[in-house]
Amino acid sequence: MNINKIKNELIKQKQSKFKGNIYHYSQVNFAYNSNKIEGSRLTSEQTEAIFDTSSFIPKSDELIKLDDLTESKNHFKLFDYMLDNVDELLTKDMIIEMNKILKRNTSDEENPRYNVGGFKIVPNMIGLVNVINTTTPENVEKEIEELLNDYNSKTKITLEDIIDFHYKFEKIHPFGDGNGRIGRIIMFKECLKNNIMPFIILDDDKSYYMRGLKEYENDKMFLIDTIKHEQDLFEKTCEELLNFEIEEK
Repeated sequence: MNINKIKNELIKQKQSKFKGNIYHYSQVNFAYNSNKIEGSRLTSEQTEAIFDTSSFIPKSDELIKLDDLTESKNHFKLFDYMLDNVDELLTKDMIIEMNKILKRNTSDEENPRYNVGGFKIVPNMIGLVNVINTTTPENVEKEIEELLNDYNSKTKITLEDIIDFHYKFEKIHPFGDGNGRIGRIIMFKECLKNNIMPFIILDDDKSYYMRGLKEYENDKMFLIDTIKHEQDLFEKTCEELLNFEIEEK
């Protein structure tokens, strides 16, 4: 599959507000699955309705968190920001801006402990069972800069480089919240930039993804194989939705 065609169509369909094709599919499925992995209660149908109409009809007894709604809309804006900067160098300022977009107008933005707009000021960790310890707040900026310098110094980025960056980014866990979602949108961006099939990690595969992160230092293949599976799924969708040619005027 031609990765440039995927990238160009995503950008063109974003600009034209085209619905029902790869941009629409990617927006809804990325927002739904990435937020769901982090605990959102919105369904895929509700997420699509929010994307299409900025509204949805809940079940009468359904409790909807305002942050779930806000972060769904914010994720759509995050995806657009990623496309607008898809070929730009990945920088500290870009990553911070991504987190600001995701957390804008949420309850976390009102809570100084989350320090939305900057790196974490309160220690955090990944998981409650088989805990992954993360970088202390005072060392985050230094370690993020070292990670970016090492990554951006590579002459040719591979899928394995992107996955390795993701693991190290998650191990730093630089933000008070939103680390997983920012890490996953970075992988999508860097795949498009480097002519690699992008992917969306599905909530159905969350257990494999989390196992891959937890086992990465012992066996990288758990995470690599999970991501290659997600690549295959996204490529199949692209082949179905991008099976056309348009002569540009």
